[in-house]
Amino acid sequence: MFRLGGNAFDAAAAAVLASFVTESSLTSAAGGGFLLAHTQENQNILFDFFSQTPIYKRPTQEISFYPIDVNFGDAIQEFHIGMGAIATPGNIGGIFHVQQKLGKLPFHIVTEPAIHYAKYGIEVNKFQTYCWQILQPILTATKAARQIYAPKGVLLEVGDKLFMPDFADTLSYLAQQGVREFYQGDIGRQLIQDCQTDGGYLTLADLAQYQVIERQPLTINYRGNTLLTNPPPSSGGVLIAFALELLSQFELNKIGFGTPLHLQILTAVMRLTDRARKEKYDTNVHQSDIDKIFLTTAQVTEYASQLDRYVKNQYASKWGSTTHLSVVDNEGNAASVTTSNGEGSGYIIPNTGIMLNNMLGEDDLNPHGFHQWRENVRISSMMSPTIVLKNNRPEIVLGSGGSKRIRTAILQVISNIIDFQMPVDLAVNNSRLHWEDSVLNLEPGWSEEAIANLISADETSLLWNKQNMFFGGVHTVMEDESGGISGAGDKRRNGAIASI
Repeated sequence: MFRLGGNAFDAAAAAVLASFVTESSLTSAAGGGFLLAHTQENQNILFDFFSQTPIYKRPTQEISFYPIDVNFGDAIQEFHIGMGAIATPGNIGGIFHVQQKLGKLPFHIVTEPAIHYAKYGIEVNKFQTYCWQILQPILTATKAARQIYAPKGVLLEVGDKLFMPDFADTLSYLAQQGVREFYQGDIGRQLIQDCQTDGGYLTLADLAQYQVIERQPLTINYRGNTLLTNPPPSSGGVLIAFALELLSQFELNKIGFGTPLHLQILTAVMRLTDRARKEKYDTNVHQSDIDKIFLTTAQVTEYASQLDRYVKNQYASKWGSTTHLSVVDNEGNAASVTTSNGEGSGYIIPNTGIMLNNMLGEDDLNPHGFHQWRENVRISSMMSPTIVLKNNRPEIVLGSGGSKRIRTAILQVISNIIDFQMPVDLAVNNSRLHWEDSVLNLEPGWSEEAIANLISADETSLLWNKQNMFFGGVHTVMEDESGGISGAGDKRRNGAIASI
């Protein structure tokens, strides 16, 4: 897209559309997402095209909704799929909206890479086969899904080719007719007919009323750096901001990366952020100005005062299945975009190659319990596309996939860059940890001494034998003061970088 005269937003849109093929088990035109934009005119806009809860509920006995287990190897996470797990999709409408507003190229040009990949196929790599293996119950749940991922009766393997000819035709059609056809044309009508017949919630009104929302990004100050991220009603950005407020109580550059005290502090911050979320945030997520209320000095101090309960050493001081990509261009534009299909519902709109999301079937997106969601509101997501500005120019552009681990993955990479002055590749690909619900997950690479200091009798510690996409995929771009650009694709997600 750059070679054709496009900007960062054209490149981001083209890459997201391409990911609907190359990472089709993780994201989809019928999923949801967010794009955080910084323009050369110094505008900061968060485009919210995440999934919306349905307008109407049906009796749960009429709903097709059932559990499946996703086995990451060292941990198992339960998700729910079926027609009753589908929320109103936003990805295709959102990408079109952003590209039309901020891009420079015709939309049909931006769709060409995705159409090419879908029509002529992509060679399956190791990372894709890993994703398909753990998502096998979803990717083989319906005949249409099996035709894509297991056309010969078994899942495609490394070296095979993945083809999505129906999606190529569908995207070509939408490029010519406009994406409103997805929401108001035959595609949308087929989706709604199947939902109503086979146990889903969605109606024609859900598609007709769906809108991309432009929001003011949440602004965070961390050690003199201005961070822009996803505001409420999504959760990830606010929880990252809260965690950074707690982390700022320590002079981490003097403590050292990977030391026993560093890991104790990280774990304590994750514990307390999780507690604050459950006690003060989840039940108020749609309250006006919840970000300002949740991040008040008094409330942060309330939890900061508990840090010494978890940090054993004496120390004197002041006291996040998802796809992400980051883009900057030489005009001063930056795009940080995260999209997801959840894990997918298993249902594919006939003759389109588009699998619908299962956002109503993820427990992290439904903290009050399944089928207890409020009607016709944006689902609160952990996705947190983030941009760090310096002198009104994008210095760091990052975000992550990883379900519940998104916020802790982004937190650690931000800290690695700002607190420990790591180069971007090291900051992204260093070992991570994640604490949640009295379970501490640790990647290999930490010292035995540091790990020993974290073991607690009242919680479970899981030591992973290798780095894993369970801990996120933080794809990052950095620009230094001289204008030099460096990037890092997270190895956990087979991440890659490209520049011209």
